[in-house]
Amino acid sequence: MHVNDAVRYLDELLQTSEVGDYPQAKNGLQIGSSGAISRIGAAVDASESVISDAADAGVDFLLVHHGLFWSGLEPVTGSNYRKVRLLMEADMAVYSSHLPLDIHPQVGNNALLAAAVGLEGGLPFFEAFGQHIGLRFEAEMNREVLRDHLERAVGGAVHLAPGGPVVARKIGIITGGAGGEVLKAAEAGIDTFITGEGPHWSYTAAEEAGVNLFYAGHYATETSGVKALAELLARKFAVPWQFIDHPTGL
Repeated sequence: MHVNDAVRYLDELLQTSEVGDYPQAKNGLQIGSSGAISRIGAAVDASESVISDAADAGVDFLLVHHGLFWSGLEPVTGSNYRKVRLLMEADMAVYSSHLPLDIHPQVGNNALLAAAVGLEGGLPFFEAFGQHIGLRFEAEMNREVLRDHLERAVGGAVHLAPGGPVVARKIGIITGGAGGEVLKAAEAGIDTFITGEGPHWSYTAAEEAGVNLFYAGHYATETSGVKALAELLARKFAVPWQFIDHPTGL
């Protein structure tokens, strides 16, 4: 597989050029390489630790959800220099997909988390950056049962602000760090909002708005997408892939 083939396939699959996002996301190919791809790596963050582990594993095409430029334009010194040096020495390309991956109907973080907890028939909701970035569901599920499903899906504890009804009926999902949007979710008619994390005030805001707010972990809710995307790419081009786990605990 050549890096250009991989990029064309991913850009088309994810509609990279059509999905709005934060300017720092820089979706698409962020770092090029000499071209040949023999092993794909998938990770949530393009951190120094992840890049180092990927290089040790022989990865030469790294798929990430949070790319190299989240802090904006910065000098290539310190950790930025070390990351670039590692990538150059390993001849490793980096492809990043943030909101295009979150919202994808097959390999997206929202869709995969919903499927993992048994929710079906989701409709787009919550507009941002020119498109809907979440999914909403009509269901009938006790919130403690839903928490059990979430904990199995993310492999860890899930915190709940129990401000809404005991039986969830209008459930919204935006993976990652959308807890601060709980009031907008309530305005959209959501009684139970699932996300990764949120600011401190979002807990009491959820109580006051009458919404159950689940914090299932920013990192934990965003591992499925890169895994599914890497597996799809690996199958198409017949190359091996691996997940590089570097949890933040957030």
